[in-house]
Amino acid sequence: MSSKENKSAESWKRFHGPNLGVAIELYEEYTKDPYAVDEDLRELFDTLGPPPTSDDEKERFSAAEVPVVNVSAGTDMMKKVVSAVNLADTIRTKGHLAADVHPILKERTNGDLITLSRFDLTEEDLRQVPVEMLIPEAPEHIKNGFEAIEYLKQVYTQSAAFEFGHVQDEEERKWLYKMVESGMYLPNLSKTARVNLLKRLTAVEGFEKFIHRTFVGQKRFSIEGLDTLVPMLDEAVRESVHEGTENIMIGMAHRGRLNVLTHTLGKPYRMIFSEFLHAPKKDTSSESSTGINGWTGDVKYHLGADRQIKEENTVEATVTLANNPSHLEFVSPIVEGYARAAQEVRTSKGDPEQEILKAYSVLIHGDAAFPGQGIVTETLNLSRLTGYQVGGSLHIIANNNIGFTTETYDSRSTTYASDPAKGFEIPILHVNADDAEACMAAIHLAFQYRKRFKKDFLIDLIGYRRLGHNETDDPSMTQPETYTIIKKHPTARKIYADFLESSGVVEKGFGDQLDKEILEHLRSEYDQVAENKAHNSIEISQPDFIVNGLPKVKTAVELDNLTKYNEELLEWPSDFKAHDKIGKILQRRLSSFDEGGKVDWAHGEVLAFASILADGTPIRLSGQDSERGTFVQRHLVLHDKDSDKLYTPLKEFKSADASFAVYNSPLSEAAVVGFEYGYNVQSPETLVLWEAQFGDFANGAQVMFDQWISAGRAKWGQKSGLVILLPHGHEGQGPEHSSGRVERFLVLGAENNWTIANCTTPAQYFHILRRQAAILKKDSVRPLIIMTPKSLLRNPYATSVADEFTEGEFLPVLEQKGLGTKVTKVERIILCSGKISIDITEKMEKSEEKDWDWLHIARVEELYPFPKRPIRELFARFKNLKEVIWVQEEPKNMGAWPFMESRIRDITPDKVNLSYIGRTFRSSPAEGSPIAHRTEQERIITESLTRKN
Repeated sequence: MSSKENKSAESWKRFHGPNLGVAIELYEEYTKDPYAVDEDLRELFDTLGPPPTSDDEKERFSAAEVPVVNVSAGTDMMKKVVSAVNLADTIRTKGHLAADVHPILKERTNGDLITLSRFDLTEEDLRQVPVEMLIPEAPEHIKNGFEAIEYLKQVYTQSAAFEFGHVQDEEERKWLYKMVESGMYLPNLSKTARVNLLKRLTAVEGFEKFIHRTFVGQKRFSIEGLDTLVPMLDEAVRESVHEGTENIMIGMAHRGRLNVLTHTLGKPYRMIFSEFLHAPKKDTSSESSTGINGWTGDVKYHLGADRQIKEENTVEATVTLANNPSHLEFVSPIVEGYARAAQEVRTSKGDPEQEILKAYSVLIHGDAAFPGQGIVTETLNLSRLTGYQVGGSLHIIANNNIGFTTETYDSRSTTYASDPAKGFEIPILHVNADDAEACMAAIHLAFQYRKRFKKDFLIDLIGYRRLGHNETDDPSMTQPETYTIIKKHPTARKIYADFLESSGVVEKGFGDQLDKEILEHLRSEYDQVAENKAHNSIEISQPDFIVNGLPKVKTAVELDNLTKYNEELLEWPSDFKAHDKIGKILQRRLSSFDEGGKVDWAHGEVLAFASILADGTPIRLSGQDSERGTFVQRHLVLHDKDSDKLYTPLKEFKSADASFAVYNSPLSEAAVVGFEYGYNVQSPETLVLWEAQFGDFANGAQVMFDQWISAGRAKWGQKSGLVILLPHGHEGQGPEHSSGRVERFLVLGAENNWTIANCTTPAQYFHILRRQAAILKKDSVRPLIIMTPKSLLRNPYATSVADEFTEGEFLPVLEQKGLGTKVTKVERIILCSGKISIDITEKMEKSEEKDWDWLHIARVEELYPFPKRPIRELFARFKNLKEVIWVQEEPKNMGAWPFMESRIRDITPDKVNLSYIGRTFRSSPAEGSPIAHRTEQERIITESLTRKN
């Protein structure tokens, strides 16, 4: 019997004895004419499927100890049973709409969805329905169907409400319902645990009240109205560490951040007060892994922190709160990257070994931002993808039902802020932020689900915002009715204190006494800071290891080693059959180091990767087509032509001494770039590369470049050696397939914050990658932005010979060979970068003109930091120099020229003219017509090679 047939047969177990025969007769009538039976029976039979057919099956079902449905009593009772089952299912799926999850709403809504009358039922009807048909594993005290329905209402409509119906996996869905309906998800809180919970809520509230009174008018983005978030994080940390988790990574925006920093991360009250007094103790001589010591710094509610903890009888763990600027949800994929890096072991060749238990990511979202910012959906989409999944993240929506001053009806098109998660089948639990114990239960269920299924879980923590968006706002101007209610509403601490006192857990007045004690403690902490307040000016300057630039490192590789890597990379399994065309292309690489042999771009890259792995540095590469390469050039992952079996030579080659991972990413820039950045920050010893499908597409991740990659070091001291590969070059493919927008990266270039390169040979690319790998663990490391080629991938003028790999290093300025030898005759120097330099070279080679002594060409391979010294020395060599021309194919307001002009002019000798040849000012980066492109390209090249009279 198939699994589907078996499932149908099992469903028929609800009928036995004489009832089975009656039910089968009715089903036979239904199969002949569905309308021969009542509508409710049609629905039932649609669900059941075919009945058992063999005599053995009928006899087995007749003898089974299962609930009885008295079909012989007639179809009326059958209808009641179907209605009762539908009511139970409606309570499960729609009960959240009638639940008590809104702290400041006076009355519940949608209660009529689950009334008996709506389903044409009475209490007496339900008492005749077997409990097991409504709750398969009901608690023992429930004796009949009516009690079962009342129990389900209690479970699904209180201060915790559940949305599991969209979870398609039947095992998961059944497990979730079982956990909820059995009460297994509810923590058994001892008296001590309850008192500690009250103490935590008192500290959370007291901290906010003290700051509000002491630092009047200063922004802090108070947590008030969502106070239970902090004890929820406490519980998430406690449970995960108890299970052996070593790293808990937290990402969140501003609201409640100072409270989380203080209580979850252990940042001392004194340090927070010091920052409010503008007297922070700042130290730029060293940096932490999360980086709270950048030289320009950041506002206090953007900063992150680390905390080392050790629970009794557990491993030591680190809790990390990621730095996060004002772009709210963009921190989410970064934290996921942290977690993935913390989970992986990269010390041996092959795929990195992922140990999910080692890290747990917790993402705290805003209720307006969760449905409003696309980065959320991009991040959720990563959750089950091979290269990005982290074994389940905990998502908490810090839901105060307002976005700045915007009401929910203006900020989303969905019922709940959490609704986007439904598309990814993530279980959702809505919980009233005023019910502290329900909040603890929510965390417990979320963690148990992650532990069992290794998937994401979302808690919609529904509260309110006691004050305005920040503490200088008056929210009553835009939400007068709401804030009239909020002013009268008791806090979560007060509600829980009253509950414990009325329950006899603590004595009357205990809560007030705790409140008084915490305020006295906070006053004492503040007084010590205020008395010793220092007014020293903060020196905003870079540390020496940034000012001094990159260290000198050896990047050349011996020929014997390169030859060995070449051979090993082509040692495929005997039963592996590569695509014929690819096999021939790759086999040709064996002769690349022979006399007259050439190495192309893709070959130079794989040799760089191989040598880096052999040096013991792990590599991770991702992008939308990175395995094959957008331009069919890379072929890092091979497909067996007969079986589609995969083989990745870099994972298997013998000389590797570290892991190699390459992933085709989802169609995302922002989330994937953020993920890779986070991965690199957490795993600084790994060479992490992200490649855009076309360089233009990187603008989809502009926030990541603006807020993190370019400025994270200065703001937070957060080191990164991330490599960004941006295919760039005007080939007539139109506006969105031409420019990597190098000008945007150059505009952000300052304080040696990153390296921007536009390499024109495989050897240059080889050396700059090896240099980047060599400095990963050094203080001076910084991101590397490379404008990579498209047409040059196979251009014979953009190849390298063996000596260029076995000798030398990356050169910031690469002079054209064969030119500039007669220094007294050179009158013009062309400075250019990238593909246009190859176009010029090719034009010269094919030109009838043979006298180029008047001309010299230098390719600026490193655009930032600006190579001032080598360019100035170049100019100084030519005493009769008359003009320097910057030539580029990008429009004049784009490309490198806007950045380069003032810097080149500053070092150009007196009486030497500096001018520009290229496209004029444009709003679009390239022409849409191939004919227009070729015309302009030809004009630029011809003009640059035309000697003035």
